[in-house]
Amino acid sequence: MNNEFITLTIGRQKNVALIAHDGKKKEMLEWCDWNKKLLAKHFLCGTGTTAAMITARTGLPVRAYNSGPLGGDQQIGAKIVEGAIDFIVFFSDPLSAQPHDPDVKALLRIAGVYDIPIATNKASADFMITSPLMDDPYEHEVINFQRTVEIRSQTL
Repeated sequence: MNNEFITLTIGRQKNVALIAHDGKKKEMLEWCDWNKKLLAKHFLCGTGTTAAMITARTGLPVRAYNSGPLGGDQQIGAKIVEGAIDFIVFFSDPLSAQPHDPDVKALLRIAGVYDIPIATNKASADFMITSPLMDDPYEHEVINFQRTVEIRSQTL
């Protein structure tokens, strides 16, 4: 048995994080409105302003964390580590500097570590939200961090 990896299951009902930089909030609102019926099947959360705007526009319940520059990206990253985020839609603005860019990079990094699907623009979000995998449980392997810690503690 290979214990380097563990299998995690993303359930039928996904925990979806919705995030958008200021220059992409309008696009995110339009996308959420267009995909309201699909999004309603899942648990939604997001960074502060984006979450509030989505709820106001669509009526969908979106649990709001802090605004991105005030730690919201880090809160979502922590939820990934806890196993409480399965899927991220993050409309980032590649043409504008972000004061919290290190937080954004940390979020993208932790999503990669935990093999979390992340759409960073409308096209990738369209492909991913309409995937048949959105309606079924999905098993994926991630590094067995418990084993890694045990090995490191023995060698230090």
